[in-house]
Amino acid sequence: MKFGIFYEHQLPRPWSERSEQELFNEALDQVELADRLGIDSAWEVEHHFLEEYSHSSAPEVFLAACSQRTKRIRLGHGIVLMPPGYNHPARVAERIATLDLVSGGRVEFGTGESSSLAELGGFGVAVDKKRAMWRESVEQVCNMMAMDPYPGFQGEFFSMPCRNVVPKPVQRPHPPLWVACSNRDTIHLAAKLGIGALTFAFIDPSEARHWVDDYYRTLENECTPIGHAINPNIAMVTGFSCHEDAEEAQRRGEDGFRFFGYALGHHYIFGEHVPGRTDIWKRFEASKPMLPRAGGNRGIGTPDQLREHLRSFEEVGVDQVIFIQQGGKNQHEHICESLELFAGRVLPGFKEHEAERERKKLERLAPALEKAMARKTWMKELADDEIPVLQALGRQVVQQMPKEQREQAATFQGSSGLTVPLSDPNEG
Repeated sequence: MKFGIFYEHQLPRPWSERSEQELFNEALDQVELADRLGIDSAWEVEHHFLEEYSHSSAPEVFLAACSQRTKRIRLGHGIVLMPPGYNHPARVAERIATLDLVSGGRVEFGTGESSSLAELGGFGVAVDKKRAMWRESVEQVCNMMAMDPYPGFQGEFFSMPCRNVVPKPVQRPHPPLWVACSNRDTIHLAAKLGIGALTFAFIDPSEARHWVDDYYRTLENECTPIGHAINPNIAMVTGFSCHEDAEEAQRRGEDGFRFFGYALGHHYIFGEHVPGRTDIWKRFEASKPMLPRAGGNRGIGTPDQLREHLRSFEEVGVDQVIFIQQGGKNQHEHICESLELFAGRVLPGFKEHEAERERKKLERLAPALEKAMARKTWMKELADDEIPVLQALGRQVVQQMPKEQREQAATFQGSSGLTVPLSDPNEG
């Protein structure tokens, strides 16, 4: 089983002028440390306007910074918001490919549709259309990264003409594709489309078994890939705080984990929010006596407790566990100490057999994946004589002039001194 760390960039009030800068700098230090310790991936979310819960509106910038401070850790978008109101598909393809290039081919391409009214309303994304927007955009972004040129598209939610979307990613045909899953319905969706499932539901290993079984059963029997490759993996999140003393681990990590859930509920389920004024941390503090405790069954405890908790995920077939280590007011020093203790005492036992586990899984799935790829309907490539000719604006302007003016502006001398004909050389 693999392990990742996850960032919302949570920042409970009160704030100082340097709070956000310190938060991001500490997160970069943590990712650099995780890379040295052998953690497999660092995931960064995309959210907008969700004060205190997530100050992570430009994950591609943060992950690019991570890429230059690390050597081997995978860099995951967990997730890119795909409705075109948030991000035009061509811009997503360009950013993912660029990050893959500057990181040396380490990108995990997580996708999602969003479900907070603050974000949907802020960008004018219709709630009842967001799933369809996600699906249309994901398929076309994969086509843009894989096809040369991209033939163009006339869709329900966005359209664009033929263009060669560059650069192309290191990982061909495109980086591994994931989708955010919050319930078992989206687990089925991920499997049907051949996408890795990033499950953001805090479930127990006993329930995780049902999710994993649903995912792989659907993948093996019903998959028709939306991308140009299948990513047969399921990841699940858990809390994280590791210390030799169980009570100290809980003291350091419990409130951060509970605030994570409370702030999520505030923005997504039960809250009323006044932008720039509501103090979520203050409300959380008042509500703490009514909130459930969190311990070893949520990734908070001693190395032995974490090992037992994580083994139960591995035994039911989870491919990756992602730690919510940066939550609430969890301290940077405590996060780093937890990562170091986990890497020294827990991680080696999981690393030992991971390559063999993954090899056997892919060997078992190979026939089903081959059949799934055969079911895919591919976008038609353009023949060379079907690729449209794109005329520069200057040439278009000249050709729209009256004939006398065209003759006067028949050539243009560029900054290089090269004389370029602007009129049609075939004109009589």
